[in-house]
Amino acid sequence: MTERSNALTLGTSHFTLFLLIRGHMIKSMTAYAEEQDTRDDISIALEIRSYNSRHLDIALRLPHRYNCLEEKIKGVISKSISRGRIDIKLSILNNSDDSYAFEVNQPKARAYYNAVLQLREGLNIDAEIPLDLLTGAEGVIKPAETKDDTEKLWPHLRDCMVKAMESLDLMRKQEGDFITKDFAERIDYIEKTLDRIEEGSSGLLSQYQEKLKDRISALTSGLVEIDPGRIAQEAAILADKSDIAEEIVRSRSHIKQFRTIMDSKEPGGRKLNFLLQEFNREFNTMGSKTGNADVSHMVVDLKSELEKIREQVQNVE
Repeated sequence: MTERSNALTLGTSHFTLFLLIRGHMIKSMTAYAEEQDTRDDISIALEIRSYNSRHLDIALRLPHRYNCLEEKIKGVISKSISRGRIDIKLSILNNSDDSYAFEVNQPKARAYYNAVLQLREGLNIDAEIPLDLLTGAEGVIKPAETKDDTEKLWPHLRDCMVKAMESLDLMRKQEGDFITKDFAERIDYIEKTLDRIEEGSSGLLSQYQEKLKDRISALTSGLVEIDPGRIAQEAAILADKSDIAEEIVRSRSHIKQFRTIMDSKEPGGRKLNFLLQEFNREFNTMGSKTGNADVSHMVVDLKSELEKIREQVQNVE
């Protein structure tokens, strides 16, 4: 089994312990839910789809006569979701006796009638204007939107919304479980790789002293006497420039914060994304400062893991 596989196995164990002991609140922004219910001759069919988005964006499709309920519906959603694109399709079939009420848009009907008169006169047509021509015009006759009707419907619709949001939230949590597992494995691997980087970066002073001695001997063919004090001074300067201890310490702090955010009850997508930027800054500095080829390869590996985490974080609320 490779070192990477060992790290992932340990990461899986850490994830299991993470769920059982600490719990997690990572939620995916991608989910789907539907709900149907019939009560008192009113049938409601509801579909909710959620997608990635930087902000909370609610797109609502519902029958025109119930547009006055839009803000209440959005209020139910915003209590459960803080970020994501939410598409809602709502169908309402009201077969109650008091639902069959209509109203006439008198100004629109009059304007439409006058327009037809102008057309008839302009074309010199001698014919009556049939009533069905007017009643068939869009928006002239429409279902009446009564306060009593919507107030009676809202408790039914609210209950249906709550059930649908519970189903949506369950799916988002289930998707979040997979994301959390992936995060736990990769963060464990990053942590273990940092340990290896720290180990590979130890003893820089003696390494640079030997490299300087070998370099000077090669250039002078051993004819110049080497001053040990000067070698030690130059090696100390090079070792100080190549020291990545501070970057390692900060990276470990980021790992701790990452796990804390995963355990938080608050949505953490934005915070995790910010931490990834900080991780990337530290790893870039390590790569530019180190003179150790093995450490450079490990830093490249870390950045690859970081990119995979970044792809997943884009789907976290």
